[in-house]
Amino acid sequence: MSCHISYFYLPFKTAATVVLMLSSPEEEVLAKACDAIYKFASKGDENKVTLLGLGAVEPLYKLISHEDPIVRRNAVMVFGIMASNHDVRKLLREMDVTNSLISRLAPEEDVVIHEFATLCLAHMAAEYTSKLQIFEQGGLEPLIRLLGSPDPDVNKNSVECIYLLVQDFQSRAAVRELNVIPPLLELLKSEYPVIQLLALKTLEVISNDRETRVILTEHQGLDYLLKILETKEFSDLHVEALAVVGNCLEDVDTMQWIQRTGGLKKLLSFIGVSTVPDVQKNAAKAIAKAAYDSENRKILNEHEVEKCLINLLGNDNDGVKAAASQAISAMCENLASKRAFGPQGIPQLVQLLSSDNEEVKEAAVIALANLTAASPSNASAIAEAEGIEPLINTLSAERDGAIANAATVLTNMAMQEPFRLNILSHGIMSALVGPLRSTNSQVQSKAAFTVAAFGCDADARTELRNASGLGPLVELLHSKNEEVRRNACWAVMVCASDELTAVELCRLGALEILEEINLSTGHKNNFSEGALEKLLDNNLSQKYSQMGYLSSSNIITDGFYDCGQILEYSISGEKSSHTFPSKISLSKMSWWRTTLLESGLQRLQYSKKGYIVFYVRKWKGKKEEEKVKEDDVQSTFEVQDEVNLENSHWLPPPDFILLDYINDASKTILPLTTTRKQVVALAQFVANKMGGPIERDRLHDFSWELHISEIEFELKCNTVPIGKVKKGTFYHRALLFKVIADRIGIGCSLVRGEYNRAWNEVKLVDDSPQGIAGLLLPPQEYIVDLMFEPGYLMKQGSAEADHYKCI
Repeated sequence: MSCHISYFYLPFKTAATVVLMLSSPEEEVLAKACDAIYKFASKGDENKVTLLGLGAVEPLYKLISHEDPIVRRNAVMVFGIMASNHDVRKLLREMDVTNSLISRLAPEEDVVIHEFATLCLAHMAAEYTSKLQIFEQGGLEPLIRLLGSPDPDVNKNSVECIYLLVQDFQSRAAVRELNVIPPLLELLKSEYPVIQLLALKTLEVISNDRETRVILTEHQGLDYLLKILETKEFSDLHVEALAVVGNCLEDVDTMQWIQRTGGLKKLLSFIGVSTVPDVQKNAAKAIAKAAYDSENRKILNEHEVEKCLINLLGNDNDGVKAAASQAISAMCENLASKRAFGPQGIPQLVQLLSSDNEEVKEAAVIALANLTAASPSNASAIAEAEGIEPLINTLSAERDGAIANAATVLTNMAMQEPFRLNILSHGIMSALVGPLRSTNSQVQSKAAFTVAAFGCDADARTELRNASGLGPLVELLHSKNEEVRRNACWAVMVCASDELTAVELCRLGALEILEEINLSTGHKNNFSEGALEKLLDNNLSQKYSQMGYLSSSNIITDGFYDCGQILEYSISGEKSSHTFPSKISLSKMSWWRTTLLESGLQRLQYSKKGYIVFYVRKWKGKKEEEKVKEDDVQSTFEVQDEVNLENSHWLPPPDFILLDYINDASKTILPLTTTRKQVVALAQFVANKMGGPIERDRLHDFSWELHISEIEFELKCNTVPIGKVKKGTFYHRALLFKVIADRIGIGCSLVRGEYNRAWNEVKLVDDSPQGIAGLLLPPQEYIVDLMFEPGYLMKQGSAEADHYKCI
């Protein structure tokens, strides 16, 4: 290190006196004052603050450009030592001293000036504003030149300043153009470890850019680095050297070169024998970086890098475990590597899921997610390693990445039914409720996807429903994230496979949200339409109420009820606040229209209990009923499903008459030889049970309303068994026709019209097809008359069919 000229110490009584002397016109006084201040400031930070308070910085700034070389040198020395203080640096930035300091780096200046000017710049380069000033004022070129200075202090300060500057991408590109690589490589030969270390750290930063790596390779930089790694005396430099090598190995050309020269084999061998955690960690990071390229993965696989990484998983250091797991994640993009990791790597990764270190846990589960992607054998290895329980536990980890990837692993395993059932037995659906409520979009997306993967099982849907998981799932339909919204739609579509879950999803607002999504071209997706259709198909009561249509494939089953049409908009044009009522709430309403409910076909077949189709009284339109306040209507609709246990199992009374209808139809109508004959016979059967044919001009005299009121009064309830209806109008008859037709296998649809109209549509093949001989014409659609000429079939679209719909 350099030596400095000593001056005799003037007997100044106070630091203030010395500061005043900085304004002296005499060069000797100035030089001695600067030297005295330098010695005073060197004694501690408190003295630097004192000098700052005395106003020493401003006169010193003028002196660093003084024409006398000694004064100039001593002033720069003071700046170099004082710049270690934060408050001093702040003032120096405000004064914009960097330009004057850069000027002191000229070749003709004294080496001591070089040393302290670079020291001051190194202190200042710690802040972004000063970095920018140094870069814009051309400070990089003289700093790089001074890397070749014979003075080690100048070397050290210059390379440290460059290291701080290249943290900014503009400086990284600039130093490459200024040919910084050769002098940095020369510094690796320095006898001072601190200089070698700073040179390596600088190379690590700038080698993140591919262009710089190419130049580094062209100047045999890897040779320098490998020699450092092979030298035990340089063990304190191995960590940083490996970091630079790791950057270089990202390039296929570099990887191929190091493979050809035997350097890769040496490197992997070095990793295997090293016991230094930081070295092992950086080695794993180097492999991970290299493995992002497919050709590199192939080369690493050929050198059996998998064994090296599996060994690192057993390390005691958490950082090494995490880095090794990350490298495995990258390497398993190679199919051969993915297979190689399975038998020994997966059991160790499963053990890491129980680590107290969240970073290790996250890295391990990410590796497992990549290993099990499209790999049934690796999924089996996780099950064999008893990984299911720790994976489910990881769903409640602290890190979002760990949660999301745990869900991914479980989803990958669900592709195999034995594992899916095993996972379900561990309560995965309950464990997914937390992730569904997450605010992280990746976690939300993966959780919803996992629900979709497991929701195909009826017990899984029940568990999710009982764990209050449907609510947060429905909330995800509102997500602005496309993937979250898509996966949530998918999960809803899967979960809506049974009526109980579909009804609950509708109660939670899924139907309305999906309708809104499907109206938006930006939000609509493949699953949103399917989810809406599935919800309605498994909640036919609401489908009919909302859409006014049930197709021939919509088979009315246990629990169906018709409560009339729920209008989306009120008469005034405002959005209706009415929501679809439950059976329980309907049973408590006295003003609602007639509703049809069917309960327990399979149960009825064995216990001889009847179906129930009940209907709720329609609004009468009288003035007193029009006075019902909106608040009262809303409050009635808000009858909670969260009723007490007694009400939660409420069932309507059995309808033995309906059961008899179905039995009679099965015996008398089902044996008929053609569908057309069956349709006609069923129409006549239904009409006879509901008051017989009605003359068109006497329809207004058919007092079915009074009959319904009498039944309600008798039952003390607005839920009326359809079998008790002996006078039924269009919509009673059409529903009864559909119910019985579905039971005996006649395909028909149910359509709601206006003014209490409803009708059935059937498709029939013409008995006497016309056209080319031997060819059967496609079936024609007919409307079935159930009121005037029961059994008469009207072709869809004909005048008589249209007249029937809107008489």
